Amino acid sequence: MIQNQSLKRRDVYLNRLIAFQDTEQVKVITGIRRCGKSKLLDLMIEHLKNEGIPDAQILKMNFESHDFSGMTEGSFYEYVKEQVIPGKRKYLFFDELQRVVGWENAVNAFRVDMDCDIYITGSNAYLLSSEYSTYLSGRYVEIKMLPLSFSEFLYFHSFGIKDSKSALGGTRKKVFDTSGESYEIKEVFDAYLRFGGMPGLADVGLVQDRALALLDSMYTTVIVKDILQRDKRFGLRKITDQVLLEKLTTFLADNVGNMCSYTSIANTLVSSGMLKDESRKGNPGVHTIQDYIFALMQAYFFYEAKRFDIKGKELLKTQSKFYIADIGFRNYLLGFRDVDRGHVLENIVYFELLRRGYNVTIGKVDNLEVDFRATKPNDVLYIQVTESMSLESVRDRELKPLKKISDSYDKIVLSYEKDLSDSYDGIKLISLVEWLLGKY
Repeated sequence: MIQNQSLKRRDVYLNRLIAFQDTEQVKVITGIRRCGKSKLLDLMIEHLKNEGIPDAQILKMNFESHDFSGMTEGSFYEYVKEQVIPGKRKYLFFDELQRVVGWENAVNAFRVDMDCDIYITGSNAYLLSSEYSTYLSGRYVEIKMLPLSFSEFLYFHSFGIKDSKSALGGTRKKVFDTSGESYEIKEVFDAYLRFGGMPGLADVGLVQDRALALLDSMYTTVIVKDILQRDKRFGLRKITDQVLLEKLTTFLADNVGNMCSYTSIANTLVSSGMLKDESRKGNPGVHTIQDYIFALMQAYFFYEAKRFDIKGKELLKTQSKFYIADIGFRNYLLGFRDVDRGHVLENIVYFELLRRGYNVTIGKVDNLEVDFRATKPNDVLYIQVTESMSLESVRDRELKPLKKISDSYDKIVLSYEKDLSDSYDGIKLISLVEWLLGKY
């Protein structure tokens, strides 16, 4: 099934942009390459045109295009200035702006000198370095963009959902494609777990060879353009050892959801033979490992979840978990396998919580772990993720840490295989797939 995903809507992100339209804030869209940032700019432009804004008041520049290569801070400013129409607001869209040295000075000057509304994208976290934050003095809003959620995956691949009667007298969800072929919802969810949620997959279809070829090109672009070729501004250490970088990437992908520290990662890589023995000249130290992992996080390829002591109410400095931005990349790096589905599901839930606007940490209560403590200003969720609750030993393991939490916030177990029960001693048991579809 090959679909053209041109201007498929991403309403969660588009609505965030629209909420800040015509405000002083510079709208900064960040996220891993090819997650849809450029298309989001196009969606915003389409929205403006639907509101009656003429083409002459809209300027979009993609700095990966040869048309704008070699631009300096000064030539960038002059080019935009020439496009301004006196007495009319100019809507400025700058894609992959980090490629222009000194861009922050030009953008700040646009704000001061022109009547404009500014939207920019970048595939590196240093786009919003402390230096740029100082320039804007809080006059920007960041839109953090992620690959497709499961709901978006269904939409992008032209799947529809209908409710049908179940044998138990209730309803169950069936998925239909454009030809009318029906699928079980878990069958399509397994495709999501297999191929991931990079939007470009909708162009090539859910065919393994084509999907892997696309993921390969995306992975190479992130490693080369966003890490190995990144510049030295903002005090960033130059990343030069591609072999080490790729070994670390594979290691972290293989250990999503496992608690680790930079020291333990370095030691494990040495003991497994992936790196030279520590006694030999040239072995990367812990600081080098830390720099390389930081570069992967700066490119939005991995995210770090720190631990939080629930009883002590403090963030812990030791050990973290790392999650990969899209599970398709993990399968590309490691091959398709089903031995650690629990951690894969955990990875999916982590990013869904981020999409829903939560700050996410790993919970610690006494010597036990809660998969996620998700917080908003007026909301806290404690979440466990599991494949099934059918075994008593699994139920005890998942419920025990939640039972130790004394506050009144919601405690939830998300299970891939739904149990007949809806709760255990006030702890909610929810179908993971239903939760991902936004039913709770």
